[in-house]
Amino acid sequence: MNQQQLVERARQLKDNAYSPYSKFRVGAALLMKDGTVIDGVNVENVSFGATNCAERTAIFTAVAKGYKKGDFEAVAVSGDTEDFLPPCSICRQVMVEFGDPDFKVLLTNGNADVKEVTLGELVPLAFTDLDM
Repeated sequence: MNQQQLVERARQLKDNAYSPYSKFRVGAALLMKDGTVIDGVNVENVSFGATNCAERTAIFTAVAKGYKKGDFEAVAVSGDTEDFLPPCSICRQVMVEFGDPDFKVLLTNGNADVKEVTLGELVPLAFTDLDM
């Protein structure tokens, strides 16, 4: 799957988001190194702490399917925003847990523009297992 297809998949996934409180729909398409794409959407809860972001939904689903650290190639994140939609800090930390510094993060906006960054650029001073 190429970058444009991954971004389009993330944009389509927004329709599946469960966001009755914020109305802020987010879709994430996670590309694994074997070519598999795992879908993720944000799922809200009236107790906002129980809400899960689209990026973490996709990563946790990949882990449930048996994927391991190092199996992750790229993720496209899509929301209806004017600027590029970056992952929240919790999602960034989860990405650090499973992705390499060269893991591609494709940020999009409501106009379908794309900005590609690496995980290393997104989280330059990441907290890792080396810090334990």
